Amino acid sequence: MPILFYYLGLRFFFYANDHEPMHVHVSNGDHEARFKINPIELIENKGLKKRELKIAEMAIEENKEVIIERWNEFFGK
Repeated sequence: MPILFYYLGLRFFFYANDHEPMHVHVSNGDHEARFKINPIELIENKGLKKRELKIAEMAIEENKEVIIERWNEFFGK
C-alpha cells in the first residue's frame, strides 16, 4: 500500500490493487474516504467528518500533480 503523504493527521494513499478511475484514499486512522483525482470529487466516505473532507480535498488539489505522477509510476501508466 503506497503511502503518498500525511497532512494534518490524514494519510493519503493507494491500495496496491486499486483500479481506474484514478483516485486516492484518505484515512484518519479509524475512518476512510476515497476521492477521484480528475476532477477532484468525493466518491465514498466511511466516517470522515466534513472538516476532514474539506482538508483532504484542499490537500489533494495542492498535491494533484504528485498524486498523478505516483499513480502512473506505481500502476505503470
